[in-house]
This record gives sequence, C-alpha cells and structure tokens, in this order.
Amino acid sequence: MVPEGILCSRTHEYLLEEDDYFKIGLTDYALEQLGDVVYIELPEVGTEFIKGEVFATIESVKAASEIYMPVSGRIIEINESIVERPDILNESPYETGWMIKIESDTAHKDSGDLLEYDDYFDEL
Repeated sequence: MVPEGILCSRTHEYLLEEDDYFKIGLTDYALEQLGDVVYIELPEVGTEFIKGEVFATIESVKAASEIYMPVSGRIIEINESIVERPDILNESPYETGWMIKIESDTAHKDSGDLLEYDDYFDEL
C-alpha cells in the first residue's frame, strides 16, 4: 500500500515526511522493473548529500542502478535489514523496505519538482 503524502522523483525515488525526519526509498514501480534485488550498498550515518547526488547503488537480477537523493539532507539512519536481506525491498518498499532516514532543512524547498504518487504513476 502506498502511504498518503508520499512524493516521487522522476528517477523513481520516494520521499515521505514523518515527524522530524524524511524516509527515502525506491518506488514499487522501480522495484518491479528491477526485479528481485540481490544487493544494496547504503551510505554511512552522518553523511550529507545534495539533491541529485548518488547516495546508494542497487543490483538486481536484471540490472545495476544508482539511487539519487530527491532532496538535500544528512543521513540519520540506514535500514540495516535491507542490506542483510535485500528481498525486503521487493516485498514492502514503503513499510519495511525504506532505505534511509534523513534530516533536512531544505526538503520542502527541494521537493518542488517531486510528484504526488498518482501524478508520478500517470507519467510512467
């Protein structure tokens, strides 16, 4: 199930605001296109990224891909579960398959080009 209020980039990352942080991951559509994920490399906690920078790499049975920051921010948590069991991404991209949590003072400004899920899906 797609959470309410989720925003999506044209490169298939999502941004979900929760309390005082943001969750970032890959959309269900992107994961469906990739197929079964076999490996993911995530950054270290504390690393800062600018919107558009590559923050992770993912490998599936079909392809290897880079994952881009939808907004600027500092990593406050990574999802260790998906590093150990990448298949979680395909099973539940929004609940247990999120990739990172960030703090961002510029997320609202940076997210101007992100799409609501229905609009994102219509553009596919």
